[in-house]
Amino acid sequence: MTETAGPVMLIDIGNTRLKWALMDDVRPGAAVVAQGAEFLEHVDRLADGAWSALPSPKRMLGCVVAGDAVKRRTEEQLELWPLDPSWVVANEACAGLTNGYDHPTRLGADRWVAMVGAWARVCQQFGAGRPVVVVMVGTAVTVEAIDHHGRFLGGLILPGHGIMLRALESGTAGLHVPTGEVRPFPTNTSDALTSGGTYAIAGAVERTAQHLQSHCGQEPVCIMTGGAGWKMLPSMTRPFDLIDSLIFDGLLVMAAERWATA
Repeated sequence: MTETAGPVMLIDIGNTRLKWALMDDVRPGAAVVAQGAEFLEHVDRLADGAWSALPSPKRMLGCVVAGDAVKRRTEEQLELWPLDPSWVVANEACAGLTNGYDHPTRLGADRWVAMVGAWARVCQQFGAGRPVVVVMVGTAVTVEAIDHHGRFLGGLILPGHGIMLRALESGTAGLHVPTGEVRPFPTNTSDALTSGGTYAIAGAVERTAQHLQSHCGQEPVCIMTGGAGWKMLPSMTRPFDLIDSLIFDGLLVMAAERWATA
């Protein structure tokens, strides 16, 4: 039993939705008590809705990329419980992972949390470090490279499917078509748009994996997460593990490092 054992609320505020999970303890592998998601425009209903019947958490840890306004609205909902909200800011190192960004604190919190979760998962699975490619597919797409020593080497940021399509629609006359299917040889505009966006993302991921394999001399473990990850998985050129809970895995590792004491 840890000194601060008890429920912990984990929150991931992305560009479109707030995802939350109430865990039964501050330790990796803790059980999920309850979880859910809410679109950002409806965050203000959480305290009177999905959170109203939950047991009171003792701690809260979250990451946010949507900006201060949404964070403040979330903190107002958290006043339902007697706790002090704590938000992740990327730092130089965490749980065996070293941040190689030029300015570590400028790395997106969600990217850092996902990498912490991925590194912990890989070390647990293989008993030692392996190179890792971490891909998050959402409103934006990020592709991260971690070497076998646990050093984040750098990563890519590119637009997700929706942003790509909206950019083409706004910049190309008459291009307003429904979403199509991914095809090897598209023969209509809808399929051409969907296939082009999918293969653009897949190509960026594959190039990063090739660079990392060449750098480390070892084939990387590839992990994918994000709300649109399932759409990308069939088009990847190498095996990927789709881990929906990766952000929460990382937050739980960070929570244990912050608060769990023997």
